Amino acid sequence: MKPLSRIDDGSTLQELGKASIQIVHDLKNQLNGLKLYATFLKRRIEKSERPEDEQQTIIKLITGLDRAASDLSLIVQYGRPVELKKQAGFDIQKAVRSICSRLNEKALPLVCDSDVESLLGNGDPTKLTDAFSWISAGAAGFRHDGDSNTPIRVSVTRVKDQVSIEWSGFAPIDHDPFKSFAGSDEIRMSLAAKIIEAHGGSVQHDENRFLATLPLSE
Repeated sequence: MKPLSRIDDGSTLQELGKASIQIVHDLKNQLNGLKLYATFLKRRIEKSERPEDEQQTIIKLITGLDRAASDLSLIVQYGRPVELKKQAGFDIQKAVRSICSRLNEKALPLVCDSDVESLLGNGDPTKLTDAFSWISAGAAGFRHDGDSNTPIRVSVTRVKDQVSIEWSGFAPIDHDPFKSFAGSDEIRMSLAAKIIEAHGGSVQHDENRFLATLPLSE
């Protein structure tokens, strides 16, 4: 078999990508099967009044299987083309404020600043809302240790015919989380970057700042 480092045939790489997506999809199905058996075992343990630590162990197992299956779903989604259902007049500023409010309710403190009342774009509301949510939650996850009460600041501004969204207030990062699959948050952030880029926008990161730009409606 030809080493991956020497493969330069575009069609070969495309086939490898399709095969990888199918493998990940099959792994997800196997995890769902394991979760089914684990759930059955949990019910048996509950009925037999087994010790509390055994019940907690099986609950942790099911939680881990759920998380792994969710991550695999995101990887499959990342490997496929982004299909957009754009709507004119999508208020980006309003969406970001709503996300900040929702994450605050989940004990992830964010402060949203904006210098305008509305910023209208032509985009897929569901996918962009997911993307903004994933980046916001990811930023909150990078806060300094022992500094969990310090809010992440999310600034929304207009720069000519674009909207700029900046996340700041977290610890310096020595890698690009928008090109990483190191854990659930960074898988979501990588997918968020792909969604934003599919809208004609861009994402980037400095050591302690994320920046996303998107075109506004004419």
